Amino acid sequence: MSYPCWERVKKLILISISIAVAVFTAALLLFEIHRMPELREVRSSFRSSDKVILDRNNQIIDEVRVERDVRRLAWIELNQVSPVFIEAVLTAEDKRFFYHPGFDPLAMVKAALGLVVGRPLRGASTITMQTAELMDNPSSQLKPRRGFAQKLKQIAKALVLEIKWSKSTILEAYMNLVYFRGELQGVGAASYGLFDQAPGGLTRAQSAVMAALIRAPNAEVNRVRKRACLLLRSLGTPDECTLLTESHLSYIEQSYSMRPFMRMAPHVAKRLAAAPEFSGQSMVRSTLDRQIQWVAIHSLQKQVAAWQRQNMNDGAVVVIENSTGNVLAYVGYMGPVSQAAVDSVVAMRPAGSTLKPLIYAKAIDERIVTAASVLENSPLAISAAPGIHRPANLDYGTPELITVRAALARGLNIPAVRALELLGVENFVHTMGELGFTGMSRADFYGPSLALGSVDVRLLELANAYRTLANNGVWTPLTFSPGIPSEQGPKKVFSPEAAFIIKDILSDRPGRGGTFGPDPTRFWTAVKTGNNWCVGFSERYTVAVWARNLSGEALWNISGIQVAAPVWQELMNYLHNHETSEEPRPPPGLVQSGERLREWFLSGTEPNNQLTAEVRSRFSYPLDQSLIAVDPDLPKPNHSMFIQVVAPRDNQNVYLNGRRIGRAKALLPWDPDAGRYILELKDSQGLTLDKVSFEVRGRRFASAL
Repeated sequence: MSYPCWERVKKLILISISIAVAVFTAALLLFEIHRMPELREVRSSFRSSDKVILDRNNQIIDEVRVERDVRRLAWIELNQVSPVFIEAVLTAEDKRFFYHPGFDPLAMVKAALGLVVGRPLRGASTITMQTAELMDNPSSQLKPRRGFAQKLKQIAKALVLEIKWSKSTILEAYMNLVYFRGELQGVGAASYGLFDQAPGGLTRAQSAVMAALIRAPNAEVNRVRKRACLLLRSLGTPDECTLLTESHLSYIEQSYSMRPFMRMAPHVAKRLAAAPEFSGQSMVRSTLDRQIQWVAIHSLQKQVAAWQRQNMNDGAVVVIENSTGNVLAYVGYMGPVSQAAVDSVVAMRPAGSTLKPLIYAKAIDERIVTAASVLENSPLAISAAPGIHRPANLDYGTPELITVRAALARGLNIPAVRALELLGVENFVHTMGELGFTGMSRADFYGPSLALGSVDVRLLELANAYRTLANNGVWTPLTFSPGIPSEQGPKKVFSPEAAFIIKDILSDRPGRGGTFGPDPTRFWTAVKTGNNWCVGFSERYTVAVWARNLSGEALWNISGIQVAAPVWQELMNYLHNHETSEEPRPPPGLVQSGERLREWFLSGTEPNNQLTAEVRSRFSYPLDQSLIAVDPDLPKPNHSMFIQVVAPRDNQNVYLNGRRIGRAKALLPWDPDAGRYILELKDSQGLTLDKVSFEVRGRRFASAL
């Protein structure tokens, strides 16, 4: 018995369901079409795990890894991949890729039959389906879709992808998004990480190994070998299976490594990679110049190698463009492999003689001295907490009176201490702060020894301080990338007149001839050397070099200047291969005066007003208010001390506690007793020229006087 009415209802229900499914499917497809990105969008969102640092000419100078969860390189186009690798991937993952509409009906039927007999649903995902899934979640490895609904959704996405993209673009995206081993994502990272090989140069055996890893990236080596051999048989080269046991699989048995393509400036790369201004950018343009960086590295390596027998091992170099503050070269470590963890450019090192030009510049600026002022160069003793410090000149045989120009040109210590005493230590510490020196302590921590470079400074900050002199006394911050705005504006630290006078002294060729020879450069330069330093500038560039051992080990019978000075000279000559460096013109506030030697003066400090000095007779030991301890166990013949007199005259006498003990001499012997003493230096009329008080402690001895 039939029920026509019920049959009609069933047909309507089936038609309604079919229409609903069709509408839902159409809506899903339209939704997926709308949200499916173009290839250019996928490529632009693809980020390398390494940030590439470009030099100022847009050439790669360094790379630094910034993402730790995955390792991927720049996007690889399909025409950059070896054809045998493409063939291996298609054979392993999707033989009918170029013939199906996004899903493979035959593969799905086989997978369904396997499901009937109890096997999991697998093997039906095409390259298009895998690509669609990877696009949804590019940072995770592929996981098989177990549910039927999930598989249908994947098929829908694949259909849409086939509609919007060509087969070649789908394959290109797949090659870049798929995982191969561990954290290696994309054909670029896998080929370099596993075989240190560009994707375009992959061999058939290498291609088989990589294709075998796609289905099970973290599979055991024996399983990978088995799949790779099956794949090679499918490709018609079963004889290549023997190669897999000898070499290719050894790469995945051990920890893989990926060396950077370019590693010339790791310290600047690390600095720029961490800058918030470049967060999310895969390429960062720096101010470095790759060619200048290369010359700096190799010049330093060459000079250090020449002195390695004297235990010379390390150094650092900075090159700065004066007008902009752009850092053009930055070599922080001289070792065989550059390490960003070791950076001698910003390490704190004793300044040595490099602060002397800055001391004299400030003293000239404040009209305390002029370049023609005469300073004492006689022996000097400084009272310090642990005892008495006696600075000495490395240049022996110098006169007791010397001009500022000669003292700075010859790098003398004692006149620099005199100049600092006139200027004031606190005043100069403040000036160092204006010049950008960081990590400074209070002025009373250093005392007069600051003139001898007792403070630790950074090569980078020292170079910028000298650049301030080159820029007529105006300090500006340094720049490592044009993309980072400066938070500090320019500061006038020295007057143009004082800066010019110091430049004039430091550019005096005879004054620096002992270090560089008679002709250090064929163009105008100003330079100062220290024990391990060489810092100087031309019209356009400032170059600073440090050379010693990072470990602190002593050098053997050499000074770091023997490495630093030739590196500075070679770099300066290279920078001016096709450029000139003109001598600076004097600013309006200067006058030139002098009968024999024409000297520059700030207006108002000409010879009639300039500071002069004479060597006065005085005690250099013992110092006023000093305490002298006598060892009670010292044998009597060894307990004598010497009273020292600077510039003694024939008509002068020395008095101890009011009793004359002898004529003034440079060294006057005396056997000390415990007690308090007043020492006086008097002339023939009895006028006191100098007076000091001191105390002697220890066992009492019979005085020889």
